[in-house]
Amino acid sequence: MTFRIEHTDKGTKARAGEVTTAHGKIQTPIFMPVGTRGTVKAVHQHELKDDIQAQIILGNTYHLYLRPGIEVIEKAGGLHKFINWDLPLLTDSGGFQVFSLGSDKRKEAGLPGIMKPKITEEGVKFQSETDGSTHFFSPENAIDIQRTIGADIIMAFDECTPYPCEYDYAKRSMDMTHRWLQRCITQFNKTKGKYGYEQTLFPIVQGSVYKDLRIQSAEFIASQNCEGNAIGGLSVGEAQEDMFSMTEVVCSILPKEKPRYLMGVGKPEQLLECISLGIDMFDCVMPTRNARNGMLFTRNGTIAIRNEKWKDDFSPIDPDGTSYVDKAYSKAYLRHLNFADEMLASMIASIHNLAFYTWLMREARKKIIEGSFIDWKEKMVKQVSTRL
Repeated sequence: MTFRIEHTDKGTKARAGEVTTAHGKIQTPIFMPVGTRGTVKAVHQHELKDDIQAQIILGNTYHLYLRPGIEVIEKAGGLHKFINWDLPLLTDSGGFQVFSLGSDKRKEAGLPGIMKPKITEEGVKFQSETDGSTHFFSPENAIDIQRTIGADIIMAFDECTPYPCEYDYAKRSMDMTHRWLQRCITQFNKTKGKYGYEQTLFPIVQGSVYKDLRIQSAEFIASQNCEGNAIGGLSVGEAQEDMFSMTEVVCSILPKEKPRYLMGVGKPEQLLECISLGIDMFDCVMPTRNARNGMLFTRNGTIAIRNEKWKDDFSPIDPDGTSYVDKAYSKAYLRHLNFADEMLASMIASIHNLAFYTWLMREARKKIIEGSFIDWKEKMVKQVSTRL
């Protein structure tokens, strides 16, 4: 993988760059749609590529490991071939999903409880959320699994601390994440990709919302000299100001010449603010999850399509939108589909939201190159935060 910075914004730390992988180029800033189980929910791959113009999508190690299983993916020739996707892929190590397991959420959903993950220096023992079977992830097998999945960019195994989190726990967790990273790097360096192309390992900065821990973690991650770096443990319930503050601190330390990936963020206005702090890559389930609940993101603000005001509104879903669904269907029709619980409602809204997110990144890149990013960003943050 290579990364080239093409332009930097004079008024902020925003930059426009290009990541080159074995499966193609990624122009940054970039938003990566989340395809947890080998699919971006409610969206065909050809729509992702042709209409939404996604340049890279994500898969999740934890979920793919459980279903369909690593053996199936390897027999298929890797995740690219299994899901018919010939552009770049990134996989999360599964750490966030493993550490978020527990009985409370399952009981709320009326499902049998499972044990909370048991974390040791060696790794994490956990129960499958699908059938209750017991499994173990270590830094080494998290790398091996991702080698088999075959993503272009793979993530180090880390612990994502909850929020709120006591300082002492955050520090112990961060220190263990650093030790795990060294084991990940060792395993990565002594193994090779299985499908004839190179993969890239990104470490992850942790430290909760404690500035001194974030500084320590960013310095340690930078010292490992990997080809790109990620920031984790944010957008997990902390105040937005804390997220921005921690992101700014970390970006001031991570090397400028390497891509910076902020994991799990977020709202359109948050993406814009974090671009201005120096972030290049984002992912989040928000555009598709909110789509399934009837919320649309547009450049003029958000639309709760189930509201009564849209019942007789036969205007296009988004006359300024870039997707074919934006002008093909009316707000009234999409509202009807939502109340009728039709699958098409999720499909239309997901395509729209993802197309908006990718448009927002393209426009941000364009404004950085033109030298007008800061004024445009201030205007757009206000617009996209509006409830229509």
